[in-house]
Amino acid sequence: MSSAALNEIIADALAGPGWIVLPNFLPAEALAELQNLASVRQAQFVAAGVGREAAHQVRQEIRGDAVLWVENDDAEMAAANQRMSDLQQLLNRELYLGLAELEWHFARYPIGSFYRRHLDQHRDQDTRVVTIVQYLNHNWGEADGGQLRIYLDAENHIDVTPHGGTLVVFLSNRFEHEVLPAQRERLSLTGWYRRRAN
Repeated sequence: MSSAALNEIIADALAGPGWIVLPNFLPAEALAELQNLASVRQAQFVAAGVGREAAHQVRQEIRGDAVLWVENDDAEMAAANQRMSDLQQLLNRELYLGLAELEWHFARYPIGSFYRRHLDQHRDQDTRVVTIVQYLNHNWGEADGGQLRIYLDAENHIDVTPHGGTLVVFLSNRFEHEVLPAQRERLSLTGWYRRRAN
């Protein structure tokens, strides 16, 4: 299926239930390139924190991943950034979301690490509109843990196994979610389409 057709499917899902899981979104070659890039840059990852600006702090009891932010002008990320730019343009055209930019990072979860249940919006700020997660893991099995648990409502949730190439997209202000403990190192590209602050 073409990337344009996949983007249309994503837009339809966001207009409907508000979330979608797309296995095999990333072609094998693109997946391998991103895995390699994360490996080459491993020393640049830093412990992730919670909170913004002065309130930012590393709290391993809440989240245990390390991150490496992606720059818009990173030549080695040009293809990945372009894929996400194409999706952003379509979502703006089809859903009038006013998405102004993408902020995203590699996220590496060591064995035993997790991220407690949360919503992808900072307190008193609604600039994050759409959450995206691309999984970059080789041969992931159910027993490896690390599932993304998305809470659909008060009684229902889905668990997404982080198979390499899978893309998850959901509305940032609607779905609380968490990363369950990983039993092997877990890698993803995670981020948000943002609107400008009022």
